[in-house]
Order: sequence, then C-alpha cells, then structure tokens
Amino acid sequence: MTTARSGARRRTGLVLFPVHPKPQFLEAETMATDRPWGVLVDAYSTGNYLPAAFGALGFDLVHLRSTPDPLTTMVAPDPAGYREFLAMRGESTVELLAERKPAFVVAGQEPGVPLADRLSEVLGLRTNGSALSQARRDKSVMIETVGAAGLRTAAQLVTKAPGEAVRWADVHGHWPCVAKPLSSASTDGVFVCRSRAELERAFERIISSTDIFGTTNSLVLVQSYLQGTEYIVDTVSCDGRTRLVGIWRYEKRLLDNGKPIYNRDILVDPSDEVCDQLHGYVVKVLDALGIQNGPAHAEVIVGPDGPALVEIGARLNGNMHPGMHASCLGSDQAQLTALAYGAPEVFLDEHAGRPYAIRQPAVVYNAPTSLSGTVTAVDDEVVGRIRSLPSVVDLTVKKKPGDPIRPTEDLLTSPLRVFLTSKDPAQLEADYREIARLRETVYGVTS
Repeated sequence: MTTARSGARRRTGLVLFPVHPKPQFLEAETMATDRPWGVLVDAYSTGNYLPAAFGALGFDLVHLRSTPDPLTTMVAPDPAGYREFLAMRGESTVELLAERKPAFVVAGQEPGVPLADRLSEVLGLRTNGSALSQARRDKSVMIETVGAAGLRTAAQLVTKAPGEAVRWADVHGHWPCVAKPLSSASTDGVFVCRSRAELERAFERIISSTDIFGTTNSLVLVQSYLQGTEYIVDTVSCDGRTRLVGIWRYEKRLLDNGKPIYNRDILVDPSDEVCDQLHGYVVKVLDALGIQNGPAHAEVIVGPDGPALVEIGARLNGNMHPGMHASCLGSDQAQLTALAYGAPEVFLDEHAGRPYAIRQPAVVYNAPTSLSGTVTAVDDEVVGRIRSLPSVVDLTVKKKPGDPIRPTEDLLTSPLRVFLTSKDPAQLEADYREIARLRETVYGVTS
C-alpha cells in the first residue's frame, strides 16, 4: 500500500511516486472521452455505490488501484461502473492523469486514502492534502492528533512487546484495555482485554497477522477502554463545510473471548440530545485531521465525560445501502459525496450545514452464527422468506457453497447482513426477531 511516507521527490513539477512491480497500466489513448471524468481509488466494498452516484451527474470514471494486486478481502469494484481500470505505476501514471485532466480524485475505500490525498493535491484538485494522510490511516497517529487538538480520546501505547503493554496497563490502571492493529477496519483484530493473559493472547493473534487491507501487523495499538455508548457519525464535507448524514447507535455485546460483536446499527432520531453533542465533537475531529472534503465515517463513544473518538475513516460507511437510506433518510453518503466533488455548488447551497431528518426508523442487522465448517448449500427458500419480510430492504448473503464458515467473532465473520426500515417500529422489531430465529438455517454446513 502506498502511504504518505513513501519517499516522494520532485521532477517536472510532479511528485515522483514509487513504482509497483507488475502493474496493469492504462494507455493514454484509451482514456479519451467527451464526458467529464474522475478517478476513484480502491473503490471496494461500499465504494461500489459511488459510480452510480457520479454517473447520475454525467461523469465517467476510471478506477485506480493503489496496490500491485487486487485486495481480495473486500467486495471487488464492479467493472460495469468504470470506463477503464488502472494500477498505480509511479510518476508516469501521475503524468498521464495530469495530461487528461480529471475533475476529481476520490478514495473509494480506506486503503486508497493516502494515494487519493497525494494525487488530488499534486493535480490541483479538491483535496484534503497529504500532510495529515498518516493521521487519517494510522489509528495511533489519529488519536494523538485529535488529542493534541484538545479533544477527548483514549490513552494509548504502541508496542510489539506484550510485556510492555501489560506494564502500561498495570501502572496506569488501564484494565480493561483494547488491543488492535494500527490501520484495519470492521473490528478486524480488535480485542477487549481484562487480564494479562487476555492481552498476551491478543498480541499472539495480532502480531504478524495480515489485516483486511493486506498489511502485515508488526505493532499493536493498546488503548484504555472507553466506557459508554458507541455511535456511528457519518458526514460529507466540501471545502470545510459539512453535512451530517446520519447518526446510528451500536447495539453490541462482548463474547467470552473479549471480541466485540456489533449486533444492530440503530438509526438515531436527530431530536435526541446526544446528536448535537456528537455533531459538534465530530466536526472538531474533522478539522483536527484535515478532512475538509469528502465522506467520513466516525465511531465515537459517549461516556460520563462526553464524546471520545474510537476511530474515523475518510471514506463511506461500510454498512451504507442507498435503497435503505433513500427510504429512511432521503439521501446517502455516496450521493452526497458525488455532489461534493461533481456539483459542489449544489452541495454547498442545498446540503452543507443542514441536519439530517428521519423519514422512518431503520436498522442494519449483522447476524452472528455459531456454525463451523464448510458451507455446502444456501437455502434459497429461507433467504426468500427473509427478503419477503415487510421491513427488509436487502439482504447480503456473504457465503457460498465451498466457503469456510466459523463462529462469529467480529463483523468480518458475520455471515449475513440485513437492511431493514419501516414506518412501524413494531414491524421493524418483529422482522428483526424473525431473522434472528431463521439466521442459522440459511446455510447448510458440514464439519
């Protein structure tokens, strides 16, 4: 993964980017187009919703991959959404893009943030700049930067030595504590540790493992445990003016092994007094981290002393779904991101600074499983029953025959994601309970 620390130097007025081995490369003559166009970097996962949003504004897109090989741990970009695909090939790629004059360069998913920051800055486009790119990806630098701005955060230590982490927790009274990788997501490698033994086991699991973005973990971030209720705060910004897209409350529980399970994301009514508190705090976090343009997905815990940042990504919410968001909120992060870059005057006039409004309640359910083995079949009849429930907008069946399945310990090992919204809260609750009853019958599994 290319980062902002990768030894850039100047030549012909452009940053010389490092060269990746064996890249795919898009020849200049294939990029000619009469329509305005832009670049999405690493548009995996919910980044797949961006092409339609930009396409609605009349833009063609080129997909730029920051890594030599595609990342296989996330949903791949849909080829139908792009005019061409391009892999980063050093400064020659920068020169090609400069020649063809894209209208924007936007990160579609977290690994693409540093490269999108650098390219948009070098090409003179709307940008967050590269000065704080590391703080937007490395969670230890992130918390240090936010804390330096006078905002409440967790205490933290970065180390590869479990003994040092244990001493830190003992000396400062940080039990329980949280151990996690420096730059992953989706609760990948996150452990809540209540004892020396649990912290040492967390180190064993994290050190030398590979995160969901393909990076090997050589260090562990250990943080004080923040007591309180955790919320999602989603925003989109343009030139430093921000639209609060939505706030969701996490309903979660801890397993016996210390892993947090996120059960439901529940849309919070903007009249709830916690919303103003969260909004004000997150805007200050955005300022501290230099996120002045584009989407942001923050996770914040509100405790007795107020909000404290867990982490924030300069990208779309991984649980975003345009169909559900259209029903419950009237807009979504992908649509607003496209406006911020493709029609900024519309975004600033019609969306910036305005609160969100709920049209109807909504829930995202990340269904857990206790199954272990190999998937032999997906029961289409059960899937159909779930889809036919009145409040269900969509269902993501994450496994297929032949895939391994194991008991859920984080968001990555939840085998089903269900998007629900209804004007009737009782219907929403009834459908959730029915899905919870049916969830273990979706997959046939052999040990």
